[in-house]
Amino acid sequence: MIVVAIDGPAGAGKSTIAKALALKLGLRYLDTGAMYRAVTFAAINAKINLTDQDLVADLTRRSEMVLTNDAVFINGLDATTAIRGVQVTSAVSAVAMNSQVRTELRERQRQWVTDHKGGVVEGRDIGSVVFPDATLKVYLTASPLVRAQRRVAQSGGNVDEIAQGIAARDAQDSSRSDSPLVQTSDAAIIDTSDRSIEDVVSQLLKLVLAKS
Repeated sequence: MIVVAIDGPAGAGKSTIAKALALKLGLRYLDTGAMYRAVTFAAINAKINLTDQDLVADLTRRSEMVLTNDAVFINGLDATTAIRGVQVTSAVSAVAMNSQVRTELRERQRQWVTDHKGGVVEGRDIGSVVFPDATLKVYLTASPLVRAQRRVAQSGGNVDEIAQGIAARDAQDSSRSDSPLVQTSDAAIIDTSDRSIEDVVSQLLKLVLAKS
């Protein structure tokens, strides 16, 4: 069973590269960040205070979630567009820092890989916590300016404001007590700042095939 774990900060190209790599390998793709965003969306819809960790965790355990390459559904609602909006983006860190939520979603992520007999999984703690024995661990990064520019090209906005938001999210992700964003010692560290998607995917494909 091939499991590729791709971690890295926002705007490093994880989703685009992971999707392309999964297609090349004939595997399914899972965006774990979308799972945390979906829970955030559901909690906001239910008017739950995101700082109430027990209530958010209970909602997570009760929620039915369906993720495809292009869509996210939670409790029957199509959350695909909403989870990328400002409201969810500005609130998701509070949910991602909830240890009970992380425990539940990690188990779902592991079950997803078992059900699909492998996969390309991207997030922030995949190689370090969720799949420490992954076939290949990858840490994607890029310069702060490039990451901000990519987000603006994708969703619009002001580069400076987006850069500040990314920096704040980086700080939260890297400093949380449960499963912080880290570079594992056995991960292939790749800076995507000045490289094409095709180039990075080609390198990763070679790395996977060499290990499988």
